[in-house]
Amino acid sequence: TSRHTRLGILNNPSSKIKEDNTAIARGILTAFLTQNNSNLRGFLSKLTKEETAKSLAAGTKIVKFFIQGMDGDTFEKKYNTLGLDIIKTHQMFCQEVLKLLPGQMAVISNGR
Repeated sequence: TSRHTRLGILNNPSSKIKEDNTAIARGILTAFLTQNNSNLRGFLSKLTKEETAKSLAAGTKIVKFFIQGMDGDTFEKKYNTLGLDIIKTHQMFCQEVLKLLPGQMAVISNGR
């Protein structure tokens, strides 16, 4: 959130939810929960790059992508304990309430 915008993320995966294919989604959720706005923006910019996704899929640990100033300890503790249930809940909300197909993307706006 800032004076101008608020941002939230809901995950609507198209494949079976497992730890090895949710590293980016869990990283994004964890960053939202543990980082301040300036660190959040920088980390999300780095985390959403194609080469980062490929590297994480190849087994690189997410800590390699931390940026200077991040609260790494808090992030790691939350990331390692964040279960898959939250992503499953997001998926259910997207499909049952928003009527999205698995993997379908949408932008939802709600002005202040």
